[in-house]
Amino acid sequence: MSPVIVSKFPFVFFLAISIWWGFYYQSNSRLNDFGQANFEFLYLLDALIVLPIICFLAVKNKKEALLKALTLCCLAVWVGSYIIPENSKLIWPYLENGRYVMSALILLFEAAAIVTVILAIKTALNQEVDPDVAISQPIERFLGKSAVATILNFETRMWTFALFAKRVKPENYRGTQHFTYHQKDGAQSNLLGFVFLIALELPLTHLLLHFVWSPMAANVVTILSVLSLVFFLAEYRAMVRRPISIDGGDLRIRYGLFQPLTVSLSNVASINGNDTFVARDKSIKRYNYSGVPNVEIVLVEPIGQIKKICIGVDNPYTFMESIKNNREFEMH
Repeated sequence: MSPVIVSKFPFVFFLAISIWWGFYYQSNSRLNDFGQANFEFLYLLDALIVLPIICFLAVKNKKEALLKALTLCCLAVWVGSYIIPENSKLIWPYLENGRYVMSALILLFEAAAIVTVILAIKTALNQEVDPDVAISQPIERFLGKSAVATILNFETRMWTFALFAKRVKPENYRGTQHFTYHQKDGAQSNLLGFVFLIALELPLTHLLLHFVWSPMAANVVTILSVLSLVFFLAEYRAMVRRPISIDGGDLRIRYGLFQPLTVSLSNVASINGNDTFVARDKSIKRYNYSGVPNVEIVLVEPIGQIKKICIGVDNPYTFMESIKNNREFEMH
């Protein structure tokens, strides 16, 4: 079974026990002796003993497993405070107070980790290291190569380009030949339009929702809008500074904030121009902002489910010829 699927077992188990014991405690039937058998230890055993064990069995990285176990246990205590009847709580009031201390410790740990990662990235960027390596190394040092690390890599890359884009230089990326894609079909101009549009409508939407709906709804929508603004701004800056590169026998596909994809040139069966719409498909990886992808790469061996890669670049002819020449060189 896939490690990614296995790593989701703790959360699925948490949902299952919360729903089941919620139904148990709130029912008034023979199941719980008509409310006389609402013992809190029933949920406590599953939430604070079985759940952490499952976390450590499902997640290989022990640091990540500990963090996941603490987080889910805090959530379980919060859920228990609602589903367990008040007259059945003996230990739970103490746990409810303790979860705040635990949450503060988790936040403190996370803050320390974030500060350490930021300092490591800043140092690496100043040393003109490959920016992708500068971002991934400190994160993977803490979390290993996991799904959480991949998500955090993307998020860190987003904030790096949003706040420190001037420190990222295209020539520092690994590769002997670099190719751009931000000018194709006015992609960069279109993205800048989205940035201005979100920035202009942000205060108007906040005021409208504040008075028409509720202050809480206005704050939630505003926070989400600010995050989308940060994303589009980072994407706008990344597409200029993060190139597609040929690095020895590899093609490194970096596209905006996307996770980089490395393709061995020996795994390229054919590369051709394209001028038609490419529909979504599990076997096709698309890298394109506007218009249609102008380059199609067919692989000899699939990368996961990917059999074909469609890319939009500024100079497709130069890009295709460079790959063909380097592929022939590697084969000889």
